[in-house]
Amino acid sequence: MSLIQPFAGLRPAASRAADVVAPPYDVMNAEEAREMAKGLPWSFLHISRPEIDLPRGTDPYADAVYETGARNMARMLAEGILVRDPAPRLYVYRMIMGDHEQTGLVAAASVAEYDNNRIRRHEFTRPAKEDDRVRQIEALSAQTGPVLLAFGDSPDAESILGRQSQGTPDVEVTAQGGVSHALWVIDDDAVIQRLVEAFDAMPALYIADGHHRSAAASRVSAARRGIGSGVQAAADRFLSVIFPAGRMKILDYNRLVRDLNGLSEDGFLGRVAERFAVVSAAEAVRPEGRAEFGMYLGGKWYRLNLDPTRIPGDNPVARLDVSLLSHNLIEPILGISDPRRDERIDFVGGIRGLEALKGRVDSGEMAVAFSLFPTSMDDLMSVADAGEVMPPKSTWFEPKLVDGLVSLVLG
Repeated sequence: MSLIQPFAGLRPAASRAADVVAPPYDVMNAEEAREMAKGLPWSFLHISRPEIDLPRGTDPYADAVYETGARNMARMLAEGILVRDPAPRLYVYRMIMGDHEQTGLVAAASVAEYDNNRIRRHEFTRPAKEDDRVRQIEALSAQTGPVLLAFGDSPDAESILGRQSQGTPDVEVTAQGGVSHALWVIDDDAVIQRLVEAFDAMPALYIADGHHRSAAASRVSAARRGIGSGVQAAADRFLSVIFPAGRMKILDYNRLVRDLNGLSEDGFLGRVAERFAVVSAAEAVRPEGRAEFGMYLGGKWYRLNLDPTRIPGDNPVARLDVSLLSHNLIEPILGISDPRRDERIDFVGGIRGLEALKGRVDSGEMAVAFSLFPTSMDDLMSVADAGEVMPPKSTWFEPKLVDGLVSLVLG
């Protein structure tokens, strides 16, 4: 099976995109989603976060939530707010955030190639979140949350995408944070075939964000085998947006810890100095390279540089900055060995800025904060190629895709 395929996308009707598109379902809590959708009856949040249309306190995994999402989608279809393209298409997708621009492809990616690791992952998934995405896909009979994928060097694919994104887009909308999202529909069969062939020539694609969505799509595909050829063919693919790796932007993903594990501030600094060069800083520290960290403690910023002898050279996971900080400070000094489950640690995406770290420490909510140098796409691909997984909260991609711009119907 080809690595990617065109599909008949479900999209907002002409001039309705601004009414429909919404931030990804998993970047806000239910109350924030409720507030965002206030006064917006066609917001895609009514499909992606349907608990906002139920009483506050409703279990987000209750049957009624998935049923409400399905009813809301049916209503938007009946009212002509969402319409399905008449034939399979590919779509060029461009995002602009400030001076950053990236252009990629919306396509149906192969579940079979995900299952055999040609579409490579770098994170573990959690069963509860997988189950939620499976139930959402089955309730809607559609995939509405795209998986963010990356591809390596491919001048051919990039050249075609560049040519297809000339001229006025079919859809252009400015979403949360002033990010511009533009879509060009490719309905030329010859161009579609060239893109399919260009992607088939790639050795692999890499999941940047959406591990639970892709895992759920694989489970739905497996469950539907034998139901019927048309249903199965649609379920053998998953909604994806694929960008050149070199054009993607990863921000820092910073750490906060609630206490100093029984140490005084001086005692803690002494322990840190056994492994790092510690220098006071006059302003907030944004690390400038690998194995360098900022630390905010007791109203002061410090610059930490790890002893070079503690940096492994041949392990793609152990040499990540998130691993270096964990193995040399957070685990041995602060006593946090399982950051997935330990409630003493929290994570803050770099889009919120270093002031967010300072504010939470100054408030007394947290005892210490750490700023990190961003993980690179080369790091991500090296980990995936090695069949390894990254520590939790290693990457924060910006800009974020929107939900509702294109969805994949499963029948």
